[in-house]
Amino acid sequence: MTNNNIVNHNYSRRSEPKDGFKTLEAFYPFYLGEHANKINRRLHIIGTTLSQILFLLAIIRQQPKFALIGFFQGYTWAWIGHFFFENNKPATFRYPIWSFICDLKLWKEVISGQRAF
Repeated sequence: MTNNNIVNHNYSRRSEPKDGFKTLEAFYPFYLGEHANKINRRLHIIGTTLSQILFLLAIIRQQPKFALIGFFQGYTWAWIGHFFFENNKPATFRYPIWSFICDLKLWKEVISGQRAF
């Protein structure tokens, strides 16, 4: 079930301001528009879910290698989605911190049923 009161619920493409984004709130609708392709979004959800599992495993087992694996595999899923299905460059290249935060926000909204998967 989706909630039409959430930002850019239909993943419509948004333009990037010439001088860039000044706030995370302004960036998020753009970020969502960069994920209009359903397969790309699903690859992001898979990668983010596995990353979180691996980060927890790294903490529980006190083995940082799992965190490193989680980091790289998460971006691998996402970049496959962008390069082969969405046909765009990941926003991570221009806005790395905000993209990471927005990926977690997208994941939370999808897992909680607020946003279409």
